[in-house]
Amino acid sequence: MIQDKTVINLLEKAMTAEGLRQQAVASNIANMNTEGYRRVDVNFEKALTKAMSKNENPSGDDVKMEFYETKNSPLNEFGNDVNIDNEVGEMVKNSLKHQTFMSLLRKKYQQMDNALKIQ
Repeated sequence: MIQDKTVINLLEKAMTAEGLRQQAVASNIANMNTEGYRRVDVNFEKALTKAMSKNENPSGDDVKMEFYETKNSPLNEFGNDVNIDNEVGEMVKNSLKHQTFMSLLRKKYQQMDNALKIQ
C-alpha cells in the first residue's frame, strides 16, 4: 500500500510537472512562427511509470522529469511543428490536470487532519 507521504510527494511532483508543461506550451506558442522550431513537452508520465516500475513506493525524487523535443511530427508552412489549436488544447488539458491534482492534495490533507482530530 502506498504511504500518505508518497502520495503527497507524487501529487506535488505532478503539479510541478504541469507547471513545467505550461512553460513548454508557452514556449511552443511563442515560437509558432519560428522556422525550424520543434515543439517541446515534459516527460512526466514516462518518468512516473519508470519510477513506479523500479520501486513500489517511489518518492517524488525518483521521478526525473525533463523537457524533450518531438522529432517525428510533420512540419507546417513555417518549417516547424507547432499547431496553435493543439497547443491551446494542451493548455486547457494541463490546467484541468493541475486543478485535479490540487483537489486531490487538498483532500489528502483533509483526511490526515480528520485522522488527527479523531485521535
